Amino acid sequence: MKSLTQLLDKSVFRLVSIMAQLLLLSAVIASFHQVISRFVFESPADWTEVWTRCAIIWVVLLGLVLACRQGAMLKVEMLENALNEKHKRWLSTLVMIITSTFLGILTWVGAMAAYRFRFQTIAGLDFSIAWIYAAIPIGSFLALIAVIVHWSQGSAESNDEIAPL
Repeated sequence: MKSLTQLLDKSVFRLVSIMAQLLLLSAVIASFHQVISRFVFESPADWTEVWTRCAIIWVVLLGLVLACRQGAMLKVEMLENALNEKHKRWLSTLVMIITSTFLGILTWVGAMAAYRFRFQTIAGLDFSIAWIYAAIPIGSFLALIAVIVHWSQGSAESNDEIAPL
């Protein structure tokens, strides 16, 4: 299991991190271009606002994956601190099951939405809006994997071998 976790950290989660960073950079550049073209050249570009919105949607859902992998999502710390080690693991398992169920449902619903809107195009970019809706099932599915990998390693406090992304 440890080698699978290391493989996921070095490939999938690292790729997710790089993609999120590049998309965030592209959103910043597009926004900067929009400001310059609108206020300096008085000829605003029609694609920059739409691209920024689309890129930020992807960044949020890819960021969810990274947060789940690091165990940085909201915790039930007050309850966790009151429990002994055995019960902490039970609580961790319960939280993982609830989170995984939610992410599984979100993956399914997101896939249906992406499929349903596949023929609709985005104004200003002229490609299918399904590419934007695809962020929901892709991000949710990868976050589901990240939650399971994080849970399988135990708590982050007891395992310092989680690779930085």
